[in-house]
Amino acid sequence: MALDLEKLEKILRLEANDQYRDRIVVRGLAAFIGNWTSAALKNNPTPREARLVEWVVAILTNYADFSPELRQQAIEEILAGVAKLTGEKSTSAPKPAATPPSKTTRPTDSVILNSASPLPPTAKVTEIPPEPPIPIRKSATPSVKIDLATPLIEVKGIGPTYAQRLELLGLRTINDMLYRFPFRHEDFSSFKKINELLFGRTESVLVTVLDKTGVRTKGGKELIEVTVSDDTGRLLCVFFNQYMTHGLRPGVKVVLSGRVEQWKNQICFKSPTFESAESAETDLTHTGRMVPVYHTSEALKLQILRRFIKLCVDRYAANLPEHLPADLRQLHKLMDLVQAVEEYHYPTNRVSKEVARRRLAFDEFFLIQLGVLLKRKEWENERLAAPIKANPELLEEWYAHLPFKLTDDQSRSINDVLADLAKDLPMRRMIQGDVGSGKTMVAATALLMTVAAGFQGALMAPTQILAEQHYQGLSRLFESFGMKETVLQRGLYFRLTLLTGNVKKKDIIYRQIRQGEVNIVIGTQALIQGGVEFEKLGLVITDEQHRFGVMQRSTLKSKGEQTNPHVLSMTATPIPRSLSLTVYGDLDLSVIEQMPPGRIPIRTKWVLPDDRDKAYNFIRKEIKKERQAFVICPLVEESEKIEARAAIAEHERLQRDVYPDLKLGLLHGRMKPSEKDQIMSDFRDKKYDILVSTSVIEVGIDIPNATVILIEGADRFGLAQLHQFRGRVGRGQYPSYCLLLATDELSEEGQKRLKIIEDTNNGFVLAEEDLKLRGPGEFFGTRQSGLPNLRVAGIGDTRLLELAREEATALFELDPTLSNPEHTLLADKVAKLWNVEGDLS
Repeated sequence: MALDLEKLEKILRLEANDQYRDRIVVRGLAAFIGNWTSAALKNNPTPREARLVEWVVAILTNYADFSPELRQQAIEEILAGVAKLTGEKSTSAPKPAATPPSKTTRPTDSVILNSASPLPPTAKVTEIPPEPPIPIRKSATPSVKIDLATPLIEVKGIGPTYAQRLELLGLRTINDMLYRFPFRHEDFSSFKKINELLFGRTESVLVTVLDKTGVRTKGGKELIEVTVSDDTGRLLCVFFNQYMTHGLRPGVKVVLSGRVEQWKNQICFKSPTFESAESAETDLTHTGRMVPVYHTSEALKLQILRRFIKLCVDRYAANLPEHLPADLRQLHKLMDLVQAVEEYHYPTNRVSKEVARRRLAFDEFFLIQLGVLLKRKEWENERLAAPIKANPELLEEWYAHLPFKLTDDQSRSINDVLADLAKDLPMRRMIQGDVGSGKTMVAATALLMTVAAGFQGALMAPTQILAEQHYQGLSRLFESFGMKETVLQRGLYFRLTLLTGNVKKKDIIYRQIRQGEVNIVIGTQALIQGGVEFEKLGLVITDEQHRFGVMQRSTLKSKGEQTNPHVLSMTATPIPRSLSLTVYGDLDLSVIEQMPPGRIPIRTKWVLPDDRDKAYNFIRKEIKKERQAFVICPLVEESEKIEARAAIAEHERLQRDVYPDLKLGLLHGRMKPSEKDQIMSDFRDKKYDILVSTSVIEVGIDIPNATVILIEGADRFGLAQLHQFRGRVGRGQYPSYCLLLATDELSEEGQKRLKIIEDTNNGFVLAEEDLKLRGPGEFFGTRQSGLPNLRVAGIGDTRLLELAREEATALFELDPTLSNPEHTLLADKVAKLWNVEGDLS
């Protein structure tokens, strides 16, 4: 045999024994595979051996970028393929008989294999494919030439009714459909005979329908039992209404995919997915393969959306222009765009899905980085700002007047801001600090120096109650400082005004701002209304800037007259250091990690479902002390409508069954902004004892009297979001508590998250842990407004992110305007992405 399979197998088993850490071989497993391949090809391998070499290379080329789970999957598939080639028996354990479990078996567990087996129950043993495992699809040459901006109503097979429903999902064109990527896949690729089915596994079978009957349960509900068979036996399928079985007629051949469960003491499929076996001869859509799962709505069923997306992918994906330069793709072994889009929707296998995801994730990071660099270039070419020089003597008086000593991080951030203000290049700085770290004091110092230099300052907050908090806090601070004799002798005055949607006599406030009678304006989006004109705007501050849209921030910034105002942004969202330069790549960043001395840490407790009543009683004890509490409902789905419904039901249950003698408020995302503001104001004014809220609870809301927060379904939230929720309490002088109530289906990862947040109050530590735990998705689980959306890349793709940043920087240095002919398509892609989806202004 030309191949040294013994050496390959030895290295792979050593890698498996080392927990897939890619450290067995110098320079990693990919380097070993390169050397092994070169040696193999020199020895004139047979065609079958050559296919195995191609297969191994395709799977392991990007091994270093794989997750531990994917590394395990890849190595197990290769070991199985080697065993097949050499005629050895598979290392997997014998399969147990296809019998239902005993009553003591947990229904969520798969059948446990022999402990000596290196393959987990979910491992899929595959044969060496007759072709490379990531084939070039037939659609690589467009069969239908079409403009990808074509409206869906013009696509044959969709029609006007479904085009309208698709538009509700933001899908208007063919291009929208191609880039509507799945958020996960159901793995129905394992085909089995009926007598090979194992309880707890997800499987697919090719069967003939024998019989369909309706039965009544004890509760009076109708169930549909469908009996199917193949040449090894019969299988029962159970459906919960007649509609679900449309198309399952006796004699029809179908492919069924689903989880093997128990019914009437025998294995069965409960509500499996199915489609005609005729599709198996062409191309399955819903079964028998890795099937995409997309976010959809009540108006459009998943199977219909999946069918339409597959129609567009099959017909039109080949029309996608390749915007990445060829040398860049070759250097980093990135899949072609057309194949990546096709494979990510309908993967050939798990490895091909990851290779496709890597290309698409690189695209997203790369385009964001190019956009950030272009925006920074534009900013540097903007009109100049008026330099605002700091007054050292006034600054010393200010520090001496403060009732506390600044932390080192606060002092460092203030120095950063004052240095930026002194330049004629407009400041673009972000202050990033944990909840309660003292960001507002940095903003107050910047406003002080702005007013002292004869300019006006504006602070914009996302909600009315947050704007009111800033107004009250800054008013107290500046009024007491302004009464100092030394300040009065300087002729320095501080006149603050609050401008929100509810403020009356706006015309008077507009005149005062226009004529310079007020020099600090604090407000909401009311600051950017047409009637607001500043006499001499020098500084704009936005609190939680990602909560504002592009046009809102740009409009406020444009309120300056002949010069650009300096811009300072603040956020309480902790970001891992490895990501901060990318997320805020066009901004200068100052980080406040230290907490002011004397702040009482919030005690956090992970509560099991059986202890729910104890948690309720603890809340009642706090309320008896005249304190208040939050109850946060879990994120049910990515739907404000469904989430609001859950919150309303929980509010009613708590009011009726648990706290009938207390006053409970309700807050959810379907409310109007004015309604939310009113609810929060009432809670602050102690009109409610408990506020029941969804995950929309406002960042930065300051309710000093709230001392306990109960988070239902806490294991469903990410660490960053749990930390933000926890920050709603502990803002006063009283000891405060965060109760994390887990669900009954607490996963191992959920346990890890709850243990981590129970042990630390440091948001930056939690952000780093979140980075390790989170899978693909948007940054922080929520959209960072102003950044193009991440559809594929995730917070865990740190290495890929850094690579994209390096390549974007190198390309930008060579061609800062992307005007070279070979970058035409790339420039067009960046322009469309940023003009349509975002701006970091």
